[in-house]
Amino acid sequence: MTTQNVEIYTTRTCPFCIQAKSLLKQKGVSFSETDVGSDPSKRAAMTQRAKGRRTVPQIFIGQTHVGGCDDLYALERAGKLDALLKGKAA
Repeated sequence: MTTQNVEIYTTRTCPFCIQAKSLLKQKGVSFSETDVGSDPSKRAAMTQRAKGRRTVPQIFIGQTHVGGCDDLYALERAGKLDALLKGKAA
């Protein structure tokens, strides 16, 4: 499956981050991960990119800000995640 670039901002011990990464791995999706736990400048960049959201994970698929873990799973339950990963509108 050709997929969009997937980026996820995390911290090491966040259970929601682990859960979100698990779903992506189950789907065979590779992603880049940025740990914001120990770097305030990375967290600030994430917060700006996520339009003020400070919680982790923050997930981006292509140019689309998905949001957090619950948002990712909601897309999956609605049957829209695969289309978004393939670059089609969710």
